[in-house]
Amino acid sequence: MPSRSSCVSTGLASEPHLPETARVNVEIINTGSELMLGRVLNTHQQWLCRRLADLGHVVTRQVAIADNARDIQNAAREALARADLVITTGGLGPTSDDLTRELMAELLGRQLVKNDRIRAHIEERFAKRGWTRPPATDVETLVPEGALFFLNAHGTAPGLAMKIENNAGPTAAGAKWLIMLPGPPRELRPMFDDQIGPWLKREIKSGIFVCRTLRSTGIGESRVQEFVQTDLHPLVQRGLEIGYCARPGAVDVRLTAGGSEAAKLVAEGEAVVARILGASIFGKDDDELEAVVVELFRRKGKTLALAESCTGGEIASRITNVPGASEIFLGGVVSYANSAKEQLLGVSADLWQQHGAVSEAVAQAMAVGARTRLGADFAVAVTGIAGPGGGTPEKPVGTVYIALASAQVVEARRFLNIWDRHTFKQVTATQALEWLRRMVSA
Repeated sequence: MPSRSSCVSTGLASEPHLPETARVNVEIINTGSELMLGRVLNTHQQWLCRRLADLGHVVTRQVAIADNARDIQNAAREALARADLVITTGGLGPTSDDLTRELMAELLGRQLVKNDRIRAHIEERFAKRGWTRPPATDVETLVPEGALFFLNAHGTAPGLAMKIENNAGPTAAGAKWLIMLPGPPRELRPMFDDQIGPWLKREIKSGIFVCRTLRSTGIGESRVQEFVQTDLHPLVQRGLEIGYCARPGAVDVRLTAGGSEAAKLVAEGEAVVARILGASIFGKDDDELEAVVVELFRRKGKTLALAESCTGGEIASRITNVPGASEIFLGGVVSYANSAKEQLLGVSADLWQQHGAVSEAVAQAMAVGARTRLGADFAVAVTGIAGPGGGTPEKPVGTVYIALASAQVVEARRFLNIWDRHTFKQVTATQALEWLRRMVSA
């Protein structure tokens, strides 16, 4: 499995295809030189695509453009020639590099007109904070003639929507739409959820589109496909599309379909995958393994302690990312040095001197020490060689021991996770969490 996410789709065609009923051709243009310089992560790419897919609109193309007037206009011109719905992000603010509003108005031959409601909204926002409104925000009150606007509850720049007539596409009244959204995620996301999304439901009719993701761990991406593809083939012939997305230590199986039989096809596909992969499936759609583990512990009324060496707190971090983790997680020890293992967890010096810090015996002692000292029902411990140095012929780089201790059992397992250090920690944490899930489920 690659260290980065690797996602592919399969269907009847030789290349990935979209459901036939997703007839609205949607493209996204993300603007901002900071994106092209790698200074800011383009989170819009994933977030907007997911929101649009949930509305039945699958994005067919997405580009990122620097704050260059010619490039932005060219990108919009090309997108509008292909797409029924074009969404731009960024470039609506009050500074000199915010060009989108003016460029789109020029491209479509629209005059910019001052809007008193937007001005009042901006003035009220500054007045509530006791600030003087900067004159530069005047530009944010300008709206292209005939455009709709969406007031910004978390900023000053409004969202804009421009209808472009004379298109024989599937949108309402055969028109194209250009939607412009502010760039900051804290402004864009609530605006889309509260205003743009509901508006799209009313204005642009979508075909039926159903998507279900089954999340698995413990099996590599190619093996997952090998296991399920034969039994899924009859459903693929009927229109089901299958996608595989590999993540560190996990593989998602995505099932999508469009049309009147979409829900039935996806449900049948889900049953097939569930039957074949069985207990390797830890969740669906947005489920995260750590959240599944926390919920299992909560339902069972059990508590957890951790002892981490090579993962440096990665497991604890993932557990505490889950709301309500305090109900089940008592605490953890990052015992990176052997002296810390001895002093904090009670691991005998003789033990690590005889077997080595990376060993089954030390991992078990760490788990027992964490469980007894913190008074938990279960404890997990990890010790390993993340690399790039430190390996031996007997214990090469990537060697890791994971131990689990409860009142009934103390057990350790050896894994070989040959990755870069960051991915090594992610994969090892996933293996530990998955073992916990299966243990507590049983």
